[in-house]
Amino acid sequence: MTMSGDAPSTGAGGAHVALVTGGYDHTIKLWQAHSGVCLRTMQHPDSQVNDLKINPSGQMVAACGYQHIRMYDLASANPDPVINYEGVSKNVSRVGFQENGQWMYSGGEDCTARIWDLRAGREFQCQRIFQVPAPVNAAALHPDQSQIMVGGQSGIIHIWDLKTDHNEQLIPEAEASIQDIAIDPEGKLMAAVNNKGNCYIWSLGGSPPRPVPRKHLQAHKKYALRCKFSLDSTMLVTTSGDCSAKVWRTKDWTLMRELRHDAQRWVWDAAFTLDSRYLFTGSSDSYARLWNLEKGTLEREYCGHQKPITALAFRDQAV
Repeated sequence: MTMSGDAPSTGAGGAHVALVTGGYDHTIKLWQAHSGVCLRTMQHPDSQVNDLKINPSGQMVAACGYQHIRMYDLASANPDPVINYEGVSKNVSRVGFQENGQWMYSGGEDCTARIWDLRAGREFQCQRIFQVPAPVNAAALHPDQSQIMVGGQSGIIHIWDLKTDHNEQLIPEAEASIQDIAIDPEGKLMAAVNNKGNCYIWSLGGSPPRPVPRKHLQAHKKYALRCKFSLDSTMLVTTSGDCSAKVWRTKDWTLMRELRHDAQRWVWDAAFTLDSRYLFTGSSDSYARLWNLEKGTLEREYCGHQKPITALAFRDQAV
């Protein structure tokens, strides 16, 4: 995607290029990424939005919040969810999709990670439950679809083997809550950030993949919130309560960019564009922003939310 005036239009459907944001104002907004125009506002009345993921077809977005997961149709004008996943106690903190969209996974404060079968249409069911001893803040599916990494307030990363149900554990730092986990698209690196601002990186090798400690970054002085790899695996972004997003080079783990704005507060979420040249961030000041990573400049602001943006998702799909 070229973030310029001649960038492809998302149109009303948003099936090819979609920026979706959500947060504490109980709305989810679909944006035209290259213009900053809000195309649609969808209603999420029950709670804040903790996480957003666009499904592999680009037609739907999943939003998780307090005691539920909602699915919204990006290709229609319907402002209300088209599918509701109920039956979960407490907050659902993370959601994601299997590569073919056959199932969805989630993690939550009820101390579980779950797999939901999406093939039964609107009657989707929780297919498997993985119980852990503490509330879950993070869940990441390995690209080979064989493992889900589950992290939470205990500071333990559980490696859930989906084929055998076997569970291995990592404890990168004692008495530090795991806030997010990311695995690079090549399946060779895993990163996790915690509430002390630290980021830990492992190499993943073998079959099934086994983590080997690679690097410890003192990424932020305060609470770290998110970590994500770029689609070309050359960069890792970490976001934090210190009002910044930091972009690290994966070849040597040096700091490439520190992205700050005078009005920006906690940076809750981030997403790279397909070409890895730009980064979207969402902040407590209710703005989403687009940054040029080569120049380190702020390119665009997305204004429309009334309260903090706590989740965003971006899909840049070749037409």
